[in-house]
Amino acid sequence: MQSVEEMHGASRVVDVCVGVQADETVVVATDWRCSEVGERIAAAAKQRGAEVILTVMTPREHDGNEPPEPVKAAMLEADVVITPVTRSVTHSTVMPEAMERGARFISMVGFTPEQLVTGGLYADYESMRPMCERMAEKFSEASEARVTSPQGTDVTVGLEGRPGNAHPGIATEPGTHTGLVHIESNIAPKEGTTNGTVVFDGAIPNLGIGELDEDVVMEIEDGYVTDVAGGKAAKRIEQVWAEYDVPAVYNIAQLAVGMNPECEEFNDWFSHNHGRYGNVHFGIGTSTNLGGETRAPVHFDAMMAEATLKLDGETVLEGGSEFQV
Repeated sequence: MQSVEEMHGASRVVDVCVGVQADETVVVATDWRCSEVGERIAAAAKQRGAEVILTVMTPREHDGNEPPEPVKAAMLEADVVITPVTRSVTHSTVMPEAMERGARFISMVGFTPEQLVTGGLYADYESMRPMCERMAEKFSEASEARVTSPQGTDVTVGLEGRPGNAHPGIATEPGTHTGLVHIESNIAPKEGTTNGTVVFDGAIPNLGIGELDEDVVMEIEDGYVTDVAGGKAAKRIEQVWAEYDVPAVYNIAQLAVGMNPECEEFNDWFSHNHGRYGNVHFGIGTSTNLGGETRAPVHFDAMMAEATLKLDGETVLEGGSEFQV
């Protein structure tokens, strides 16, 4: 019976979130760790009469790494791309290329069969969409953001001229993208403008870290992380950065808020943590897929649970719980 429930979730992905049609080519790009979810998604798309291409690759080492060339080639010919993968390929070069060709792109990072049955996938995406889009408009209109928290976060972020992005869990128009189960609004900060201290007390879904049991503190100067501290998680981040040793990996690439009311607490589910209602998070690394100018070999996000976000002095999120948009 569990497989029946999982297929119900897979059907929700192809019907509600991306709107697969019978005459479309759907590429489901997965890896062997997430292949069970990939197979469910592929089966649901096939039931709609689509031409389905299921690819199973080796899991990428880090989020933001490129998929193999044959997988990229398939994505570029698709009407719909769905990626249930262990490590995100959202910030790779192929996603914007596929979208430019009209593909609708659904990212499903770290998705487990259980997540097809329960949790954020079952949010009312249509009812949340207007709020998500209003938040993106607020980002677009703002020149500066300030984020503070009881844990000690106090950081300012330059936003002037950058577009806000809405990812409401629905990508039914050509050339659109969303992550499941995020319901997220975000923006790429202006390079060189982020300054201050950020204390992450929620989760770092990437890099195999998950929910935090110890705060991670980052010092940021002129748009780059200059210091990171905080136990095992901080050491893991430093280890990954050292593997690449290029300045772009330290870039503050993204400011975002999660807005999925079905995601109430942090856990070890990648997409759940992005969508956790009221969280404020920063992305570090690549920003080009968000409207920025920096391309890095790796990208990861880090979350705060109780942050207050102000845009040009106006509070839009209070204490990680109350949106004012």
